[in-house]
Amino acid sequence: MRHKKPNRTENTADALAQRIVRGIYPVGTLLPAEPELEREYSASRTVVREAVKTLSAKGLVTVRQRHGTRVNQRDQWMWLDGDVIRWLSAGRLDPEDLLAFSEVRRIFEPEAAALAAARATDTQRRTILLSFAAMEASQNRSDEAVAADKAFHLAILEATGNPVLHSLRRAIEALFDALFPYTIDRYAANIHNHRLLAESIHDRNPEAAREHMRAVLGETEDFLLTMAHSDS
Repeated sequence: MRHKKPNRTENTADALAQRIVRGIYPVGTLLPAEPELEREYSASRTVVREAVKTLSAKGLVTVRQRHGTRVNQRDQWMWLDGDVIRWLSAGRLDPEDLLAFSEVRRIFEPEAAALAAARATDTQRRTILLSFAAMEASQNRSDEAVAADKAFHLAILEATGNPVLHSLRRAIEALFDALFPYTIDRYAANIHNHRLLAESIHDRNPEAAREHMRAVLGETEDFLLTMAHSDS
């Protein structure tokens, strides 16, 4: 998929957001005043205001006229927004954040796999098998591997026929980009679980699909737990 080139407002929003998530603008503090932001980011007042409006819409800040723009508590951020995930993962994610993302996947992806097994069309089942084949073929090429892994899980999401799950597509893509650098070492070890998952969906077996998706995610989460404990 081709991504459009970010415009000036998007670049300014990205720069501001990354300073927030890294704690340069700490939670609870006010952002610098507009004139200072204009100078710091070499941006017009309109660009700065639109960038701040973007951050406000995603829960990172609250804007109050005559009181300034304050950085919100982290639990107010829209954690399943694709941009927020991307901003968080621009640097090194805390192990706790990695586990939080992994836990969210564990909550809904097993049920998504079961729905896909029950509802997928013949074409969608073939797409899932082909996506797995691409995963298997790209084990030794990390860039291709992450693209194939994303395509596999997104194909399952698509096959659920659930528009709410479809709406999570961008968040899922961002989650993969965030998690993959930390779990690439487990890619080959998890291929077998992905094969069983693909086959269970192809065979229209929701229970097996649910369990194999749990196994896929469990392999990743076990690795992240080990990493979190080693960093503590």
